[in-house]
Order: sequence, then structure tokens, then C-alpha cells
Amino acid sequence: MTEKEEKKSGKREALRAVKFALFSASAGIIELAAFTILDLATPWPYWPKYLIALVLSVLWNFTLNRTFTFQSANNVPIAMLKVAAFYAVFTPFSTILGNYLSSIGWNDYLVTILNMAMNFVTEFLYDRFVVFGKTLDTNERAKRKETAD
Repeated sequence: MTEKEEKKSGKREALRAVKFALFSASAGIIELAAFTILDLATPWPYWPKYLIALVLSVLWNFTLNRTFTFQSANNVPIAMLKVAAFYAVFTPFSTILGNYLSSIGWNDYLVTILNMAMNFVTEFLYDRFVVFGKTLDTNERAKRKETAD
């Protein structure tokens, strides 16, 4: 790879990280809003409020990041299964940890924000290298941009 290609690749990856952060922030707003609504409207304990809010944010985040951040044309059901595999591990871990911390007196919102931060870092790496790694920049949007450059 030439120096010019390396710079272009580095810029593309930096932009990808910024996009992921912005879309994740929007998903975080959805998660916190859903959690807050459920917290105010129901007498439920921490875990069902967290799980419902998490599912809503994951669906939002997956859709936006697949299309705009990773620009992937991969098979959607397969990509969603890979994301489901991530959440099959992350969700029980974060739910049990969050429920435990909540039960010993930690603020539910602080616990949710800590879970969101942990999710942000681990999901970016997982999406970048496992879910979309071999299909980065393959959708029509990426192809149009490549021909314009």
C-alpha cells in the first residue's frame, strides 16, 4: 500500500469511528429514553426495563451502522445473527451485572450508562472485524463514493 493509500485508509477508518460514535449516541438516547419511560411508567425492576431499552437501541444502531458506517452489502440475516451472537453474550453479562449493581444501591441510570459505554467499545470492535470486516464499503453508497473519488 502506498503512503497516499495508507493516509486515505486512515482517514476512512477515523471517519468510520466518528460515524459509529454519532450513531451510537443516537442509539444511546433511544435507550435512555425508553429506559426512562419504562422506569416512570412501570413498577418493574431494573432488568426488564434495561432489556427492552437495549433491544430498541440495538435495532436502531444496527440499521444505521450497517448502511452508513460500515457501508456493507452483506446478507442482512447473517449480519443480524452475528450481532445476535454478540448480544447473546453481552446481554446476560450486562443484565446480571446491572441488576447486581442496582440491587446494592447503585443508581440505575449510572449503571445503564456504564453498560452503554462498555457496549460502545466492544460492539464497535466486534462489528468492525467480525460482522462487517470482509464486507466493508461494498454497498451502493460506497461504490458511488469510490467512483466519485
